Amino acid sequence: MKVVALSLLIAAAVIYLLTFRLDHAGVWGYVNTMAEAAMVGAMADWFAVTALFKHPLGIPIPHTAIIPRKKDELAGSLQSFFADNFLTEGIVRERMADAHLARRLGVWLQDEAHARRLVVEAVRILKAALNKVSDEDVRSVATDVLLPRLAKEEVAPMTGALLEAIVEDRAHKGLVDLVLRELYTWLTKNPRDFTAMLHERAPKWSPQFVNQRVVSALYWQALDWVAAVRDDPEHQTRQALDALLLRIASDLGEDASVQARAEALKVKLLMHPQIGDTVISLWQSLRASLNDALDDPDSTIRARAVAMIEDLGRTLVVDEAQQARVDGLAQDAVGYLVTTYGRELSSVISHTIKEWDGQSASRRIELYVGRDLQFIRINGTVVGALVGLIIHAVTQLLL
Repeated sequence: MKVVALSLLIAAAVIYLLTFRLDHAGVWGYVNTMAEAAMVGAMADWFAVTALFKHPLGIPIPHTAIIPRKKDELAGSLQSFFADNFLTEGIVRERMADAHLARRLGVWLQDEAHARRLVVEAVRILKAALNKVSDEDVRSVATDVLLPRLAKEEVAPMTGALLEAIVEDRAHKGLVDLVLRELYTWLTKNPRDFTAMLHERAPKWSPQFVNQRVVSALYWQALDWVAAVRDDPEHQTRQALDALLLRIASDLGEDASVQARAEALKVKLLMHPQIGDTVISLWQSLRASLNDALDDPDSTIRARAVAMIEDLGRTLVVDEAQQARVDGLAQDAVGYLVTTYGRELSSVISHTIKEWDGQSASRRIELYVGRDLQFIRINGTVVGALVGLIIHAVTQLLL
């Protein structure tokens, strides 16, 4: 574009020289005047465009090279303009509301391919995070932070209240039923192991056949007793167990001596030298299990994650209340960021421009504006020629 603009200037100069000595009373006068005015217009606009970015012909004419000299002021003005007209809470909230972010997110998430892609990325990040955590880091956090903090906290009253609530809500019934079922199954499958334990504790002086009959009777009584407790939700053994648990809960909540013993036991357990190795062992098992599950593309955890994401997407598409809630949260978050950090965010503009060298900044801006600058020169040439034509025509009319 610079070549085009310069070529028009040269063409105007050539025409001017070629028609300079011709008869100006006729058409050549118009041509010569047009060429002269075109040169003036081209040179004037060349000076104006050049003066923005550098000194014309390297001459330090006042009020030229404006951008290199005013770079820092320009950066501050751009920052203020951006912060005042774009990074305002009202404008950001309005744009976020118009975007309908929740519904668009829901449409994207309910696509199975997108949900799987999201899970794959989450798995990659999670695996990287898991592998970054070393065993010593886990030991340090557990032994230096978590366990000492737990040792200082009184857990006996809380444990008592929790145990009381569990018993009153009969939340422990499932665990008791499971224990009884497993115990009955073990007794039916391992009668010899049970009777062998009893034989070891039988008196040596008693005849063998007597011990055999007693042990056999005890086995069948134990089997019947376990079956009776298992099948009767109101069995007296169950009631006795509930009463025992409630008494323990009451002692943990009200008895100072029981509380003291419980806290001492807790501290002894938490401060045991072996606890660090136990924590590491549990962490290694958990990490290995998670890695195995995450590595398997067809694992249950991945399938459930994909299904959950798809369900979330469908909910966001059809549930207007959820859409409003998510959009509101997004607007609140962005509004808070803009209000709190808007000036800091917009300062990136001024910091970046201020770090530029003056000549470098001038060059970047000139290249960005690009063709339009040269069109100013081209338009100056054309407009100058037309104005020259008009002036010459008016002059001829007045003579």
